[in-house]
Amino acid sequence: MSAHASAPEREVQAAYRTCGRITRSEAANFYYGIRLLPADRYRGLCAVYALARRIDDIGDGDLPAEVKLEALERVRDDLERVGASPQDPVLVAVGDAAARFGLPMDAFVDLIDGVEMDVRGTSYRHIDDLVGYCRRVAGSIGRLSVAVFGADDSASAAVLGDDLGVAMQLVNILRDVREDRGVGRCYLPAEDLAAFGLDPRFDLADPAAVALVAFEAGRARGWFERGLQLLPMLDRRSAACVGAMTGIYRRLLTTIEEAPAEVLRRRLSLSPLQKAWVAARCLSGVGG
Repeated sequence: MSAHASAPEREVQAAYRTCGRITRSEAANFYYGIRLLPADRYRGLCAVYALARRIDDIGDGDLPAEVKLEALERVRDDLERVGASPQDPVLVAVGDAAARFGLPMDAFVDLIDGVEMDVRGTSYRHIDDLVGYCRRVAGSIGRLSVAVFGADDSASAAVLGDDLGVAMQLVNILRDVREDRGVGRCYLPAEDLAAFGLDPRFDLADPAAVALVAFEAGRARGWFERGLQLLPMLDRRSAACVGAMTGIYRRLLTTIEEAPAEVLRRRLSLSPLQKAWVAARCLSGVGG
């Protein structure tokens, strides 16, 4: 990405406030973790979230696919002028965060690539194909977050942050199996479906579908076990942030593991009180 001159400090602070408002109103699980951070890191991750949300909203919108793809291409172009667009507070804040924390800006490109896969309705034959998608749409945020947290071994920490992104996205996929099935979408790998005698239009009440969910939940658990090796590499507040964000997803995963049929009947989620409890435990050092 090309370098640009920094925006005036007053403009930068106003831009961060805009990103903070977006994050507080839209971030859901993400916000329960990042509010545990010191102010500078909190602002940096609000900037990351605000731009990521812009990208995700394009993919999740109701516009025709070709219009979405054009909009995503415009965001690609915007990345070349991050920090130099005073009319766009999100880009101003991201530009400042990139300078302060050394954000890997190619991670935003990966996110755009992943959202494009959704827009095009990409399906996944093998688990490695699905993991590649997860790395783009969620591992990218893990890498950006690790840059804001800081770590002595930044390269290893980035890999583990990416792994945690994969873990959380796999939980998202399992949580949304029913909703995705309702719109004719299936993220589960074709080879896994075949191994359980299913096809992408499987009956949600089929016992084989329940067995497949349990199998995929075990796979997600393995990604968490690897990715959580990140925590000892971070300072206490950053580790608490990661613990809170992952703790919410791990609790959802535990619910799925204990009753895999339930996720095929309704969309599972934690209450705000449960999420706040996870965050408080992480900040106290007890764990998620």
